[in-house]
Amino acid sequence: MASVPSLASSVNQRVADALASALPEAGATDPLLRRSDRADFQANGILALAKKAKANPRELATTVVEGIPTGDLIQEIEVSGPGFLNITITDRAIIETLAARAGDDRLGVPLAENPGTTVIDYAQPNVAKEMHVGHLRSAVIGAAMVEILEFTGEKVVRRHHIGDWGTQFGMLIQYLLEHPHELDHKSDEEVSGEEAMSNLNRLYKASRALFDSDEEFKTRARARVVDLQAGDPETLSLWQRFVDESKIYFYSVFNKLDMDIQDPDVVGESGYNDMLVETCKLLEESGVAVRSNGALCVFFDDVKGPDGNPTPLIVQKSDGGFGYAATDLSAIRDRVGNLGATELIYVVDARQSLHFKMVFETARRAGWLNDEVKAVQLAFGTVLGKDGKPFKTREGETVRLVDLLDEAVERATAVVREKAEKVGLTEAEIVENGQYVGIGAVKYADLSTSAARDYKFDLDQMVSLNGDTSVYLQYAYARIRSIMRNAGNRKPVAHPELELAPAERALGLHLDHFGELIAEAAADHAPHKLAAYLYQLSSLYTTFYDQCPVVKPEPELVVGENRLFLCDLTARTLSKGMSLLGIRTPEKL
Repeated sequence: MASVPSLASSVNQRVADALASALPEAGATDPLLRRSDRADFQANGILALAKKAKANPRELATTVVEGIPTGDLIQEIEVSGPGFLNITITDRAIIETLAARAGDDRLGVPLAENPGTTVIDYAQPNVAKEMHVGHLRSAVIGAAMVEILEFTGEKVVRRHHIGDWGTQFGMLIQYLLEHPHELDHKSDEEVSGEEAMSNLNRLYKASRALFDSDEEFKTRARARVVDLQAGDPETLSLWQRFVDESKIYFYSVFNKLDMDIQDPDVVGESGYNDMLVETCKLLEESGVAVRSNGALCVFFDDVKGPDGNPTPLIVQKSDGGFGYAATDLSAIRDRVGNLGATELIYVVDARQSLHFKMVFETARRAGWLNDEVKAVQLAFGTVLGKDGKPFKTREGETVRLVDLLDEAVERATAVVREKAEKVGLTEAEIVENGQYVGIGAVKYADLSTSAARDYKFDLDQMVSLNGDTSVYLQYAYARIRSIMRNAGNRKPVAHPELELAPAERALGLHLDHFGELIAEAAADHAPHKLAAYLYQLSSLYTTFYDQCPVVKPEPELVVGENRLFLCDLTARTLSKGMSLLGIRTPEKL
């Protein structure tokens, strides 16, 4: 089915046509339509237009109003102040537009006019290292952006740029070579993520201790790095064991997070190894990079160190080794040249902003990025504890991500259990809903904050039924599903002929805004805007539920059907919006 024009776009078109008619010499003009507290919409564009045409804005506004038909879409228009238009929509138009949305699987949300190919770089753990709270935001924000962009029709390529290369592997591989059974599993049964991480932790600690205490081992480990970079088959096969063991662990954590990570999407630092020499050659030959004290560097006028001297991006070190910049630049070449990307999104900690600014500028100078291909860092802030400081354990250690998720599920399960008897949940449903609510709470707390800001991790608040939490949204959805189950023979039917109560109008107008909001969240890379929309939708629904009886006391048949229709569309919009954020909506809660 074709997308459904929103009420805002329909009104915008009417006002734009009237503006063009009243002042044809001005050409196409944006009415600057905004949502308003005084009416449903306010058009603010006449003021600037009158100034340009040296006309009286209030007189021009009156002429424009005379050229706008009312009755079907627009109920009334009032000229306010120095030429603002306050516009009220008819009840009929609200319900007819919503009925058209309800008849579409996509809820009338349009596909983007010119979709491209976006590569999103997110969820980037390190091989042989435990995932901690710092890995949470990249995974959660990135996964939501993937879903939102795909829903708009964009082709999205996921990339998990795991840390699977570098000097530390020399130490690990050499130790495994000398202690060959350290990564063996106890049985042939499927290995758990915890067991895989325990193996890796044990091996890492043992190899580190030996590296620090035994000079001969240290020499052998460093030689092993050279073998790894040279592609020695035995060394590569041992390295692969670390990667495979780490993936067992990674996937178990992502599974807890209810995230689908596919093997082909995991392309770590090693994936660009064969391109590094050519990347350096292209940069040096084009003059983008120059040799400085033996290192291959890119300089920038606006990047200087504390001493006032230029701080370069080092692509290749003076000893011939490659830094992160060489890998990141090679990844850009691959993503643009081989994957056909029109946009690259990097969901990376804000503390790496300078690095990415320099990398993107280097890629632009080299011609790999241009007006047709852009790269952006979706930079995120830090997860803080209740005290406003970076989130740590009592011992000052970084918090393990699995511990955090397990505790969230445990707290959420307790909240679900309290209400379980009232809604008739089985033990299996309590456990399942505890997962959905706990993981949803963690994701929503992250996604309801602008990515660039730090946020406080407060589990008590996150699993609360009150306030801006995912549980509040999930509860609103479950309440609607309960109403639908208890509606008996009554079915949701749209009745455009009815006069709407204020709470029905407010809910209807907000439901109609869903498509525009999705487009905005996609364009601005801002999942928090979708979270805010859904919270407001739940709040408006709560007011509607309190003021407009749906089942009890039983309203007149057509009124009840129309209210059930609003309930049903609200539930579908909540469910779709939450799923785009990676959060599940239980049928009973």
